[in-house]
Amino acid sequence: MSTNTSEYLLEVKDLHTSFFTDSGEVKAVNGVSFTLKPGEIMGIVGESGSGKSVTAYSIMRILADTGRITGGQVLYRGEDLATYDNKKMAGFRGKCCSIIFQDPMTSLNPVFTVGSQIMEAIRLHTNKSKAEVKARAIEMLELVGVNEPAKRINQYPHELSGGMRQRVMIAMALACEPDILIADEPTTALDVTIQAQILELMQDLQKRLGMAIIMVTHDLGVIADMCDKIVVMYGGSICERGTADDIFYDARHEYTKGLLRSIPNVNNSKERLIPISGTPINLLNMPKGCAFCSRCDKAMKICLEQKPQEVSISETHQAACWMNIKKMMEEQAGGANA
Repeated sequence: MSTNTSEYLLEVKDLHTSFFTDSGEVKAVNGVSFTLKPGEIMGIVGESGSGKSVTAYSIMRILADTGRITGGQVLYRGEDLATYDNKKMAGFRGKCCSIIFQDPMTSLNPVFTVGSQIMEAIRLHTNKSKAEVKARAIEMLELVGVNEPAKRINQYPHELSGGMRQRVMIAMALACEPDILIADEPTTALDVTIQAQILELMQDLQKRLGMAIIMVTHDLGVIADMCDKIVVMYGGSICERGTADDIFYDARHEYTKGLLRSIPNVNNSKERLIPISGTPINLLNMPKGCAFCSRCDKAMKICLEQKPQEVSISETHQAACWMNIKKMMEEQAGGANA
């Protein structure tokens, strides 16, 4: 689609997305920036209302009627998606970038067979004949581990289990071999055993097909072994980013630490889980300073007044927290007095 030789497959630059409601402007995404390289797996983590799903929908330009991108850029292979007309954007979806939604039962049309829905996606983006389209649909179902695929294409969504329906959604998303797969909470509606199978399947398909994946989830535990890098979001902004080791073993934002404290420890089942106190931020009434300060045990006066800038902890690790800035200033002062 583009001849640009940028090393990045996807670049999101200072993205702002708002929803305009009767109550006012809901600033769902506030200045989000990140990059994605070919074949890379990135996790976007945060609780409900953090802006992670809206970030994904902004990339795909599938926002609700009240939603609008109010600032920033989304570049695919160096091309700004804002310059794409509806036809070119329709070509981008599915062929270049696909998305899997949370609940496969509501994502699949109940009155059409799963085969017809997969075949429709293939027909939209390829010039294959009717026989080739059907063969491709069967091939994709086999690829994602659906048994008896030739029989399954004639079944309706309600005839399949939740795990099978999610596999159908993955088959549909990958039918045209996109460069990027966005998975928005792909395991939330599934039981724990099936969750593990779906995640293992996605990792296996990523290795075989070489696509990049953006995994959107509220559960850090789900992506612990899967992602090359992790982005933690709160209040529509990125509060911390780094490798899995950076996030799990050297978390530098109080919100990230709170998420980690709420994950069960398999080595100590008696250890008490500590929930994050307070309630999620009201995006209609954003605070002047740090979005997390009202729920933070270590909040300082400056946290209420000024939004912290992202600072580098290492080459791969950045966090936007005044505690890090305070620590750096204390270390500099200590060095100067030595």
